[in-house]
Amino acid sequence: MNNQRWNRTTFTAKLRKVGASAYHDKHPFHALMNSGELGREALRTWVANRFYYQLSIPIKDAAILSNCPLREVRRLWLHRIVDHDGTKDDEGGIGAWLRLGEACGLARTDLLEGRQVVPGVRFAVDAYVNFARSKPWPIAIASSLTELFAPDLMASRLEAFERYYRWIEPRGLEYFRSRLTQARRDSGEALELTLTYCGTRELQVEAVRTLQFKCDLLWAMLDAIHLETLGTLKGFKRLKR
Repeated sequence: MNNQRWNRTTFTAKLRKVGASAYHDKHPFHALMNSGELGREALRTWVANRFYYQLSIPIKDAAILSNCPLREVRRLWLHRIVDHDGTKDDEGGIGAWLRLGEACGLARTDLLEGRQVVPGVRFAVDAYVNFARSKPWPIAIASSLTELFAPDLMASRLEAFERYYRWIEPRGLEYFRSRLTQARRDSGEALELTLTYCGTRELQVEAVRTLQFKCDLLWAMLDAIHLETLGTLKGFKRLKR
């Protein structure tokens, strides 16, 4: 095996190739969502389960910070926790997602207590947090590079929600609008850190594998949600647990 380190252009291309083939925007559930084919119950199930992921993002980022000895990196990464948690009341991404849930007709208490979270989603999200806790911080940061592909997904999702799901109050779409710009900034930061601190061929290969792992994890979440909502689609019966 050639152990020579990839240059930045080659490394970036290999990372982007993962997203081009494996990002969850290609999942059948997203295809249904973006074509307006989800009923209210299915959409609520997605919102409730995705909220469990949103709640865990600042925990994941705090785990990365706890493993990072570099002050300049911690300073750069810290805003992500504030972006999701806010500093008071319902600020931040978690607050925005709560408003999305309420706009869809979900009770805030049910969201916060995870009453509709399916086992597959809970397992995948918890695995992501544990990954961030246990892996070297540059590799954990590389898992965030799915953000490279998020702006296009968010734009398509926002367009679909405004076109097909008009029963959702417009204020509930605030999170999607904010991520159009936040994801570009965040992915740029994460990419630069990955390119800088994954400085050996071994770490570069692991970073690419990590991005594939994260894409698989997001895909598995949608698999679990899709299975849970089959009962709301014509021709299928809901599976009992």
